[in-house]
Amino acid sequence: MVEHGAGATAPALGAEVYGLIPFLRDGAAAEYVGVPAGILAAKPARPDHRSAAAVPPAALTVWQALVDHAHPEPSRHALVHGGAGGVGSFAVQIATALGTRATATASARDAQFVAGPRRPGRHRLRRRPVRGPGGRMDVVLDTVGGDTQTRSWAVLRPGGVLVGIVAPPDPSTARDPAARGVFFVVEPDRDGLDAVSELIASGRLLPQVDRVVPLAQTRAAYEALEKEHRRGKVVIQVADG
Repeated sequence: MVEHGAGATAPALGAEVYGLIPFLRDGAAAEYVGVPAGILAAKPARPDHRSAAAVPPAALTVWQALVDHAHPEPSRHALVHGGAGGVGSFAVQIATALGTRATATASARDAQFVAGPRRPGRHRLRRRPVRGPGGRMDVVLDTVGGDTQTRSWAVLRPGGVLVGIVAPPDPSTARDPAARGVFFVVEPDRDGLDAVSELIASGRLLPQVDRVVPLAQTRAAYEALEKEHRRGKVVIQVADG
């Protein structure tokens, strides 16, 4: 925080903060940006600034998907599609931190990354496609879309929840009329980010950064998201130091 707007007194000037910039506000990829003070949370002391930058969009997506929309309870079972991706890598960890058993799908080349020792918590990697009918999952978090999302209805338990962040789930393809389909777009949320920060501080959540690119390569970095494989988040560094 380098300057206060009219009427704002917190966070304190000079405080290390982070947050999700509202999507309707321009200037995210810039050295300075103005944001509502109420959406900012204190940056956890544990990760460096590069790792912390990877947290708000992906971790808040997961937090809102699981806590606000799916409402998982301890001992339940969640399936995460795309466990090596920017959102998926957070989902596996946050689900287990909430006491939910997590199973992740991933390609063979990502098996070590998803199932490796850097993943705290109780989870497992599924190396084969999820086909159903299985009826074993209470929650499915789909970060892939398409046929993967359609087939996910078949592995839900009665009354389960399919949360999509790529496209709205089509309930007409669900086998169970009590199953729910949810689609949402992540929003700034200081309370959720505070909860995520506590998980980071306690060592139960480790931000995963695929690579860091300089501000001048921002356009190329976005274009690469459409065609290049990655593990975790791509971070843009706006200034040296």
